[in-house]
Amino acid sequence: MARMFGTDGVRGKANVELTPELAYNLGRAAAIYFTKKDGEACTIYIGRDTRLSGPMYEAALSAGICSAGGNVVLTGVMPTPAVAYLARKHKADAGIVISASHNPFHDNGIKFFGGDGYKLPDAVEDEIEALVHEIENNDNLYRPTDDKIGNVVYRHDLLDEYVSFVTKTTDIELEGMKIVLDCANGAAYEAMPKILRRLGADVIVIHDKPNGININDNCGSTHLESLMEAVKEHKADIGIAHDGDADRCLCIDENGEFIDGDHMIAACAIYMMGKGKLKDNTVVTTVMANIGFHKAIKENGGRTEITAVGDRYVLENMLANGYNLGGEQSGHIIFTDFSTTGDGPVTALQVLSYLKRTRHKASAITKIMTSYPQLLVNVKVATKDGWEDNEAIKASIEEGKQQLGENGRILVRPSGTEPLIRVMAEGPDQKELEEICYKIADVVKAQQG
Repeated sequence: MARMFGTDGVRGKANVELTPELAYNLGRAAAIYFTKKDGEACTIYIGRDTRLSGPMYEAALSAGICSAGGNVVLTGVMPTPAVAYLARKHKADAGIVISASHNPFHDNGIKFFGGDGYKLPDAVEDEIEALVHEIENNDNLYRPTDDKIGNVVYRHDLLDEYVSFVTKTTDIELEGMKIVLDCANGAAYEAMPKILRRLGADVIVIHDKPNGININDNCGSTHLESLMEAVKEHKADIGIAHDGDADRCLCIDENGEFIDGDHMIAACAIYMMGKGKLKDNTVVTTVMANIGFHKAIKENGGRTEITAVGDRYVLENMLANGYNLGGEQSGHIIFTDFSTTGDGPVTALQVLSYLKRTRHKASAITKIMTSYPQLLVNVKVATKDGWEDNEAIKASIEEGKQQLGENGRILVRPSGTEPLIRVMAEGPDQKELEEICYKIADVVKAQQG
């Protein structure tokens, strides 16, 4: 049986793989798991993004939690990092976010945070999954009655607590900065304009009118074209894009050029090293980071730690070693001096603060490292199981590695959230990368499709 939890919670197409019945059982399982040893009821905070199916899962999770005696605080539409922050600040037992991040509106997901604001370890997710299966076999498991049934309260006013928290992560005012903000019609649409305006920025907001189905639809951090055009049209200093749940941030410079997570992390890391604020002069990144990123950090006296893809693995390394900056090329960036998870608004403010302190234009970040050409091909597959042991796939990867030699690298990995196998090649020649990538992708499709 495949594991229920992926790299970022339980995900699937709404009402197909991810059903309200499953959400209800996850709620029951979570309440049972987080109920205190003395039987005192647990309290779980729930936030969601703007997807059409969000209220359905909000209701199902709440019913499941209450049926097992837990209490629920519904925060409404809220960035993922806000739920983590509020659960920690209010000493809740857990936080739950209903979101499928950058995926289309028809997908959704349920991810958990502990009361400390950190994503749950794999072992705890496994215990909750085991409880779900136990509930499926015995639906009368732990059903309190009378005044032991849980309660639900709605607290969207807590959004202002998160806004205040984020604004206090910098001591820099943003007067004089013109910023175009793309909210992806998602969870940042209310919080992020408030944050930037509270700090004095001149803000032009786009894609901030969610209707349930337009989240991430040709907007946000995975579709930057409209932001690029808006930055040039308004002659803005910078463009900021979040994804659907606002745990990531990407930027556009004043010329309309893309600034990815590697560049943003490199700029912040080099600045922090210069001020003696980067722990052990070390930054944590994933296997997807560009070769140019590693070179830029090394040339400035730093070092990198490399993890598997996924911000949870970046964070695990950071916590284990005490590092305070890490993240992914995709814009999931973690500043542990401030947050327990990837936080798009916090990341945006650190980048804006860097620009203010250095008096650089945003284009300085695009020049901070030399990016090697990197090509990523997503192959839709019927199954991700067994691909790494497939002889034909292994042979095609090895052939590509031989062709690139020491001038580049190849990385093939399954998506943690979608039915995809990703083929990435990096090296000095774009045409050669295309030849290698698509040859491997064709083999993967033939074997796994």
